[in-house]
Amino acid sequence: MTILRLPRLGKRLLVMLLDIILCVFTVWLAFYLRLGEFFPTLGQVLLPTIVAIVLSLPIFYAFGLYQAIFRYADFFALVTLLKAMTFYGTIYALIFAATGSGLSLFLSLGITFDSVPRTIGLLQPLLLFLAVGGSRLFARYWLGGHFLGNGRRKLLPKVLIYGCGSAGQQLASVIATSKDMVVCGFLDDDRQLQGSRVNGVQVYEPDDCVSLCQKLGINEVLLAMPTISRRERNRIIGQIEQASVVVRTLPSLVDVTTGKLTMADLHELEIEDLLGRLSAQPQPSLLAKHITSQVVMVTGAGGSIGGELCQQILSLKPKVLLLVEQSEFALYELHQKLTLQLDNMGFSGLHAGHSKSHANSSEFDISRVRLFPLLASVQDEVRMRYIISNWAPHIIYHAAAYKHVPIVEHNPAEGIRNNVLGTLRVATIAAEEGVANFVLISTDKAVRPTNIMGASKRLSEMVLQAFVAEFPGTQFSMVRFGNVLGSSGSVVPKFRQQIKDGGPIQLTHLEATRYFMTIPEAAQLVIQAGAIASSGEVFLLDMGQPVKILDLARRMVTLSGLSLKDDDYLDGDIEIEVTGLRPGEKLYEELLIGDKPELTCHPLIMKASEEFLPWDQLSKRLKILEIALDANDIVTIKALLQELVSGYISDTKIVDWVYLSRELEA
Repeated sequence: MTILRLPRLGKRLLVMLLDIILCVFTVWLAFYLRLGEFFPTLGQVLLPTIVAIVLSLPIFYAFGLYQAIFRYADFFALVTLLKAMTFYGTIYALIFAATGSGLSLFLSLGITFDSVPRTIGLLQPLLLFLAVGGSRLFARYWLGGHFLGNGRRKLLPKVLIYGCGSAGQQLASVIATSKDMVVCGFLDDDRQLQGSRVNGVQVYEPDDCVSLCQKLGINEVLLAMPTISRRERNRIIGQIEQASVVVRTLPSLVDVTTGKLTMADLHELEIEDLLGRLSAQPQPSLLAKHITSQVVMVTGAGGSIGGELCQQILSLKPKVLLLVEQSEFALYELHQKLTLQLDNMGFSGLHAGHSKSHANSSEFDISRVRLFPLLASVQDEVRMRYIISNWAPHIIYHAAAYKHVPIVEHNPAEGIRNNVLGTLRVATIAAEEGVANFVLISTDKAVRPTNIMGASKRLSEMVLQAFVAEFPGTQFSMVRFGNVLGSSGSVVPKFRQQIKDGGPIQLTHLEATRYFMTIPEAAQLVIQAGAIASSGEVFLLDMGQPVKILDLARRMVTLSGLSLKDDDYLDGDIEIEVTGLRPGEKLYEELLIGDKPELTCHPLIMKASEEFLPWDQLSKRLKILEIALDANDIVTIKALLQELVSGYISDTKIVDWVYLSRELEA
């Protein structure tokens, strides 16, 4: 519409002009209702009209009526109008109804209202309230998209909103304004609401969801319940899933309550919804133990886990957070995100200076969280020593690693150099510089590994286990967990893109099964495990029940409002294609090498006791491994891994490491 394209000032002036016209009209109408005839604007009608205009416009402006957007007007806008009209009506009535001879101010100006009936002071404000309120409601109806031709409505997607509380009503209002959908009803568990109408929209029983979707031709169900528990949310999603419609959800409760809700905020189901996993509440004392008011360092900060760790750590108010990352782009993106997080927390992060004395200054104000992006490779011994010796971190979370199985399988020397020798160098420097705590982020692929990546992570664990006796001043611990949903290379974003492209969804094997956890939950548990550590423990995170990748793919297709295409249903939308296991890939993953893990004070964190080589024996083999890496001798590298890492089987035979040592050193 042309009106909607006017500049903001033009719209306000237009509304003011409308209110002036309504003032004139309501004064006329008030006189007609009182005396039974219309009067010209001159004479006894003129002064009440001028007073109405002069009085109403400033009051309406002060109450914000000219800042409101008509097509978004709601109940709260009506309340504001009522307040403004009450204030206006009181003053207007006092002027005309308090005394028949007029007020002293007007008398001093020679103005009297003797010819104006007192009832005009009561009638006109009431009529003006009805006129102004009606104009706003009409504008909402017309400009807000509530008035649509039947032909247009039939073409729009039809939706049901699950939840008719304040969030659901806000969503319905936004949808009506957007003209992109038609709300055909609410679903709500409240029996008192079922069968009634909320803002003109019918409320239905959730048990009727499947039949309603078929009967009304529903395309999507929108979840508008930002406060319910995860368990209840999973139950509802399972119920809607049977209807085979697209399911989308609202943003966080904060966005809803602050009134930031828009159509753009409707998004696909969260990863937690797809997984159906219930996460345990974190223990605040464990989260804060090694972080609050401390200097904290995260390597591999630009990765999925490293980045989430940094966000969690920042919320716990460390004194200094050091972001160590070798990718400039990843470091830049993370630094921007964390700087915004700092601003939202109300802190100011400083970004310059890097000396030990400055970091430990007694004049440091702990209300100012300091954030430092540091470009560095964990393989660079000089750079890492400079960072650690100058900043003296209290704890290091070592997340830097090459983690993609096929990539590391094709680049074994670089994968091992980064994962094993990188860990060795950072851990050695940390111990020599007196860092109190060192936590290695490991993986379930380290258990009886079938690939280079898993073997390299198990060897990294063994390095730290051997360091416990060598460096008692530093607490070394390892945290082992499975796949994290939503990380780079995770199946969820990959499947989502394949569904958007119309398929097929590519699975490596129909029986492939994995443990899954969300990135935020994994990061929180890593922090808490580090707080439990005494030294040398391999912690296992309770990943819940393993998930069959095929079942996850099926659920994602169904919740996208599509159907699977297979031999039984040839008219389906998305087909599943089996590509075969990749090099080094397992059908099933494990978390434990031995048996019977020990319980800890946290219900989702267990402790394993696993065998390792003492440092005097392991160090000799690592020297040989480094020589083999420098020579890019893949046969020797795999042979050493097979000898050192329990369960790893390569395509090479185990060789005599003493013989290898002599040959390579020669």
